[in-house]
Amino acid sequence: MTKVHERFLKYVAFDTKSDPDSETCPSAEKQKKLGAFLVSEMKAMGISDVGMDENGYVYGQVPSNSSNAKAPSLALIAHMDTSPDLSGANIKPQIIKNYDGGTIVLNESLDIKMSPKEFDHLAHYKGQDLIVTDGTTLLGADNKAGIAEILTLCERLIEHEEILHGPLKIAFTPDEEVGRGADLFNLEKLKADFGYTVDGGELGELEFENFNAATAKVKIKGTNIHPGSAKGKMVNSILIGMEFNQMLPSFDVPSFTENYEGFNHLNDFQGTVEETHLLYIIRDHDLEKFEAKKAMFMKITDFLNQKYGSNTVETKLVDSYFNMREKILPHFHLIETVKTAMESCNVAPLIVPIRGGTDGARLSYMGLPCPNICTGGHNFHGRFEYIPVQSMEKTVDILIEIVKSYERYQMEV
Repeated sequence: MTKVHERFLKYVAFDTKSDPDSETCPSAEKQKKLGAFLVSEMKAMGISDVGMDENGYVYGQVPSNSSNAKAPSLALIAHMDTSPDLSGANIKPQIIKNYDGGTIVLNESLDIKMSPKEFDHLAHYKGQDLIVTDGTTLLGADNKAGIAEILTLCERLIEHEEILHGPLKIAFTPDEEVGRGADLFNLEKLKADFGYTVDGGELGELEFENFNAATAKVKIKGTNIHPGSAKGKMVNSILIGMEFNQMLPSFDVPSFTENYEGFNHLNDFQGTVEETHLLYIIRDHDLEKFEAKKAMFMKITDFLNQKYGSNTVETKLVDSYFNMREKILPHFHLIETVKTAMESCNVAPLIVPIRGGTDGARLSYMGLPCPNICTGGHNFHGRFEYIPVQSMEKTVDILIEIVKSYERYQMEV
């Protein structure tokens, strides 16, 4: 049997960074390389009905070995892509065995270090084995750790027939990191009653509330004239872009918010005098506040167009996903089951609101109630990303307890 962290290390060798500027699915064709590898591995493992569709979605199932005909069909879902925030190519993972609790030197030549003074959660893992980066890329635990944990679970179920379970459906998606992981998800093919995304953070995390999310693309047109003769003629789109950003609330940004507090995040700014582009993500758990944030973007746009001339500023708002809470509450057994599974594995459940989103948020609105559970990782999307080996192993144990529990569950007909 392949160890979960060994499986994970195979997957991070694939560069699957998604591309927010692409309109194809997957947004980067290279995601299909990992998909094809997973298909081959899943078939060799004995998973049934395995395949990857033309859009890069991978599906499979482990048929029920239970006599309970009313056991629900349970889906486990993870995404293959990694964040466009940092390179996912040529990842060089390192394993820090028996971590001593001190500062970790990720890259000596570049003097990149990870300290428990900066990341206090490191102290929880003294004596454990940590998988870290070399300081130049992200790690890819978001969400290749989830894939590794799901497939390790499947392998264990197939090899240990004494573990009774109902129908188990598997799906791996592209483009979750750019908010499009559920766009072409085939729920008819999946045929599941309930699901979980295995896409959370530290061990014990259990999430059924997430941000309402939107993207704002702001385009500003300027007029470029030689600066020596520019008086009364030049319109510097960069300065208007700066003005646009300054009109947003200064403290409604990620670095000043936590828990249920929303934000506007300027994720990208590119400009010349002639044309400037700003890319924002807008987030809030509260739908009313979320709508107010979007309205503010349009008010600023209207104000600047009155000031500098019509069509100077163009803002396009696109909703990405909504808070899944209202779709999960009618199926709260999904939360209670995970809490019980974690407690049976000596893991304290940590129910927190997601300060982000998952495919599960979109899928919940599409008809598949789908909360999110931990992978064990920390510091996603950056060079300080890491995951303890023992947390991955515990997550597999938790998944086993979940599928065992649903084998005993009686679906209403």
